[in-house]
Amino acid sequence: MDIGTYGYPTPAVKKIESYYDVPEGVDIRGRYDAEFAKILTKDALKFVADLQREFRNHIKYALECRREAKKKYNEGALPEFDPATRYIREQEWVCAPVPPAVADRKVEITGPVDRKMVINALNSGAKVFMADFEDALSPGWENLMRGQVNLKDAVAGTISLHDKARNRVYKLNDQTAKLFVRPRGWHLPEAHILIDGEPATGCLVDFGLYFYHSYSAFRRTQGAGFGPFFYLPKMEHSREAKIWNNVFEKAEKVAGIERGSIRATVLIETLPAVFQMNEILYELKDHSVGLNCGRWDYIFSYVKTFQAHPDRLLPDRVLVGMTQHFMKSYSDLLIRTCHRRGVHAMGGMAAQIPIKEDPVANEVALELVRKDKLREVKAGHDGTWAAHPGLIPACMEIFNNNMGNASNQIDTVKREDGANITEQDLLQIPRGARTMEGLRLNTRVGIQYVAAWLTGSGSVPLYNLMEDAATAEISRVQNWQWLKYGVELNGDGLGVKVNKELFGRVVEEEMARIEKEVGTEKFKKGMYKEACKIFTRQCTSPMLDDFLTLDAYNYIVVHHPRETSKL
Repeated sequence: MDIGTYGYPTPAVKKIESYYDVPEGVDIRGRYDAEFAKILTKDALKFVADLQREFRNHIKYALECRREAKKKYNEGALPEFDPATRYIREQEWVCAPVPPAVADRKVEITGPVDRKMVINALNSGAKVFMADFEDALSPGWENLMRGQVNLKDAVAGTISLHDKARNRVYKLNDQTAKLFVRPRGWHLPEAHILIDGEPATGCLVDFGLYFYHSYSAFRRTQGAGFGPFFYLPKMEHSREAKIWNNVFEKAEKVAGIERGSIRATVLIETLPAVFQMNEILYELKDHSVGLNCGRWDYIFSYVKTFQAHPDRLLPDRVLVGMTQHFMKSYSDLLIRTCHRRGVHAMGGMAAQIPIKEDPVANEVALELVRKDKLREVKAGHDGTWAAHPGLIPACMEIFNNNMGNASNQIDTVKREDGANITEQDLLQIPRGARTMEGLRLNTRVGIQYVAAWLTGSGSVPLYNLMEDAATAEISRVQNWQWLKYGVELNGDGLGVKVNKELFGRVVEEEMARIEKEVGTEKFKKGMYKEACKIFTRQCTSPMLDDFLTLDAYNYIVVHHPRETSKL
């Protein structure tokens, strides 16, 4: 039995020919569909396979380095600025000039790649739509392939949808948001596509298929000679940015387009990456359009990085906002770094959903959004994220009122004070109480998110917030941390210590509450019980799993061998 790319045994499998016309060494195990076949062409698959073959060993090495870093942190070390790359941080250099097509990114909307979402987001009035193959998507075969079809049609300008239930036709407006695409992180496999007998790297499949089919039309219709544009998630070190840079250069060479055409914004959403921001931009110098504060994943990463540090316990997750010193320091240093290097510093997500049935509660929620966005624009961010089209006017108004006619603040807000931010600032332990309600909310949200993910939804409205995998990850790792160290819930006067018995009772009670909230019929049809098992196992595991989605992925992989009757 071989050991596959991700360190798991590769089961011995009988060679099955796919319906798809595949190049040598490529085997497709996903369901055949004539629409998918237009994406999974022999040439497109050869492009993906060439990327996989050239970069798989670099990716394996980068993931091994992550494991080594984790071991170091678990033994007591803290993340720090790398002395070996001090020269990169101290030298004066800038990234390639920002393409005019994306100079103005004041408000960006994000969401999964389903057809209606793609149309509505491009029509939303936002400056950018980040189409997400990552945290907002449950990466089953149908979702991934339909997403590729939808993006190809969107770039071609032909995308439309007839909603028979509402008797409404959705199509693109004359003016649309600029499209960025976020592929999956380096760690996620694509188990439906085997290359040389092992699962393809998910992000190379997402990037490769989209780029191959759309680069030419995109540069003509959207990028004004540049593009395509991407968001890059979950990186921990500049060596991972270097791999992306090499992938981009290879793609440009194959396509015969100028070096520096492809541009990407990197999400700074892991704690180790905040110490590598200059180095990440340096590796992507010719391909960068900035960094983004991926703040929910960043909180998740703080717990994960310090999983063996009982002195660094988080308070209730609702208390870990951008006013916490370590979060403010991260945002300020990101702005300083980006503007010094001539690129965008993008703010974080407003996850609120308009509350139509309660105007008073809706206004309270909107006021929170306005305050958050005002803080961002005054700090120097060049733009921000919203999860729902209903938030775009409020966000846009704040940024326009504070930036006037300027497209961005790259040259006007330098944040020289950010030069004084220290390692201690970035690592300061967050303050706040831990409560029974915090434990309950984590459990309730985590289970409901996993249930939705297992049934094909990666972007889930829960309690007036749009939740994605990052929120479920915070819920999971915080529960795990509180259980492992038997923390005292000191915020509600109960003084109860978290242990397995207490957690078991909380899970039982929250499952009953979920059933009551969603209704017995939906509860029985949904995968709540399976989700509960997965989530509970992850929270009580002796070792913290790196990613919830890696474990849960095995539940949504469906292999479709070719049937002899159809030959």
